[in-house]
Amino acid sequence: MSDSEPIPAGPANAKPSSGVDAGAGLTPGTAASSAPGGTGEASPTGTTAPEPVTTAPALPAPALEIAAGYAFAGPALDLGALVWDGRCLPDAQIRIPLGMLNRHGLVAGATGTGKTKTLQLIAEQLAAQGVPVFLADIKGDVSGISAAGEPGHRVSQRSAEVGQEWRATGFPSEFYALGGIGPGIPLRATITGFGPVLLSKCLQLNQTQEQSLGLIFHYADQKGLELVDLKDLRAVVTFLTSDEGKPELKTIGGLSTATAGVILRALTAFEQQGMGDFFGEPEFDSSELLRTAPDGRGLVSVLELPAVQDKPHLFSTFLMWLLADLFQDLPEVGDVEKPKLVFFFDEAHLLFSGASKAFLEAITQTVRLIRSKGVGVFFVTQTPKDVPSDVLAQLGNRVQHALRAFTPDDQKALKSTVRTFPHSAYDLEELVTSLGTGEAVVTVLSEKGAPTPVAATRLRAPESLMGPIDAAALDKAVKESVLYSRYANAVDRESAYEKLTAQEAETQARKDAEAQAAEAAKAEKAAARGSGGRGKPKEDASVVEQVVGSGIFKSLARSVGTQLGREISRSLFGTRRR
Repeated sequence: MSDSEPIPAGPANAKPSSGVDAGAGLTPGTAASSAPGGTGEASPTGTTAPEPVTTAPALPAPALEIAAGYAFAGPALDLGALVWDGRCLPDAQIRIPLGMLNRHGLVAGATGTGKTKTLQLIAEQLAAQGVPVFLADIKGDVSGISAAGEPGHRVSQRSAEVGQEWRATGFPSEFYALGGIGPGIPLRATITGFGPVLLSKCLQLNQTQEQSLGLIFHYADQKGLELVDLKDLRAVVTFLTSDEGKPELKTIGGLSTATAGVILRALTAFEQQGMGDFFGEPEFDSSELLRTAPDGRGLVSVLELPAVQDKPHLFSTFLMWLLADLFQDLPEVGDVEKPKLVFFFDEAHLLFSGASKAFLEAITQTVRLIRSKGVGVFFVTQTPKDVPSDVLAQLGNRVQHALRAFTPDDQKALKSTVRTFPHSAYDLEELVTSLGTGEAVVTVLSEKGAPTPVAATRLRAPESLMGPIDAAALDKAVKESVLYSRYANAVDRESAYEKLTAQEAETQARKDAEAQAAEAAKAEKAAARGSGGRGKPKEDASVVEQVVGSGIFKSLARSVGTQLGREISRSLFGTRRR
C-alpha cells in the first residue's frame, strides 16, 4: 500500500515487552463504544451504530504513565491515540505541544507506511492554528490538502478508534513549481543568490572544485558581475579561461585553468539537461512562505515536484536554499508560543547524499540556529541513519513509522534506529517492524523541553483530501493566486553575460582598430622612406600608442570593475545577503 492510499483501521500488531491485561483499554466509567462509530456494525451511510454502554477497566499502569507524559496544558497538535498490548486507547491522546514545533523533528519509515499522511495530518493542524507550512510534494499526492476530504468507512472507522471528531476540511494553499516546470507558480533563484556551496551540490563537484567555484563567485562579486542565470556564470568562467582572462586567474589565487575548465564543462552539461529554467529572475522571496490566509489560518505552500523528481540533487538543494534564505533574512525571536513557519524537508536523504564537509557543516549550523528565528524543520526520510548525527541530535520530535528488516543492512538500520529513542516500556525492535500503515512510534519534547515517553500511536486521519486534486482545479488555484503575476514571467535583464559580451565586442573593435592603425603606420613609414623621411605625421604615431597602450584586458577589467560597485556579501551557505 502506498502513502497516498487511505489509512486502514486494522488492529495494531505492536506488543509490549511486559504483559498486561488484554482487556484493559479505557478509563473507569467510559463506554467501550463511546466514540462515534465504536466497534459496532457499519450503517448504509458509512457510519456505525453504537453498541450498548459497558464499563471498561482502567488503563494499565504503563499506559497511564505514557499518557501522563502527553497531557499538555497549552495548545498542541493531536497525532492520535496510544496503542498498548495491541489495543488502541482513545482516552490516551498523543500530542505535540505547539510551542515545541520549532525544535525540529523527524518523520521516518519505509515506503508505504504512511509518512505522507502524517505530514498532511501535522500540516493541516498547524494551518488551523495559524502557522504557515511548507511542503515538498515529490509524488504529486499532497495537493489534496487544499480540498475537503471524502468521508467513508475507513475514515469513520479510524476516527472512531482514535477518538477523533473528523470533519471534512480543506486548507488555504499556494502551489509552486521549480522554474515553472510543472503546475505551479514558478519558483526561481539567481545564481548570485544561490551561491557556490549549493550550486556545487547541484553540479556534483568535489571539494577542490567547490572551493574553486567559490573563487569564481568571489571574482564576480568583486567585479560587480551579477550572476542571474547559468549563461552569466558560464560567461565568467569562459572569460577566465580565455587568453584575455587567464591573467586574472593569478589575481584570485588557487584556481587552475584545468579546474576552471572542469567547472565550465559541468555547467554546460548541467544546462544541456534542461536545468537552466530553475535559475533566473524574478527571484523568489522566501518571506512569501510566512503568509496567513484572510481567515487567520496558516497558508500551506506546496512545492509540486513530480515533473522534476528525476533531478533529486537539484530539488533537494533548492529546498535548502529556501531554508538558508529564510535563515539569513528572519530576525531573532527566541522561544515563541507558536512557530512562524514549519518547513517539511521531504526525501531528506537526497540532501545529505554525497554532500561535502562544508555543505554538511552549513546544514548543521542552519538547523541549530534557525530555531531561534521561529522556524521548525522536519526532515522526512526512511531511516534516521539517513540524517547525519549532528543534525539528528537537534531533532526533538520523532514520528517513526514501520521499518522492514529483510536483509542484514536492514537489521543494522533497525538496531541503529532503536538506539536513538529514549528508554521504553516497549520492545522497540519488535514494535517498529510490526507497526501497521498509519501507526508510528512517537516521542516529542514536552512543554518543559524534556522528551516524552515513547508511545506506539495509531494516527488520526487527515481531514483534507488524501490524494491529488484534479489538474484543472490545480491550474485554477495557481492562476488565481496573487503571486502568479509577480513570478509567472521570467525577466532577462542586463547581467554578466550581456556585459562580458559587450566587452568582448569592444575588445574586438579595439583589436581591429589596432590592426588598422598598425597597417596605417606601416604604410606611412613606407611612404616616408620613399620621400626621404620628410613629412612623417606625428599624430599617427600617437594613435598607435593610444590603442596599444590601452591594453585589451586592462580596459575590460576596468570597465567591468566599475559596473555595479562594491562586492556582494555572502552568508553561511555562500548565498547572497539581501
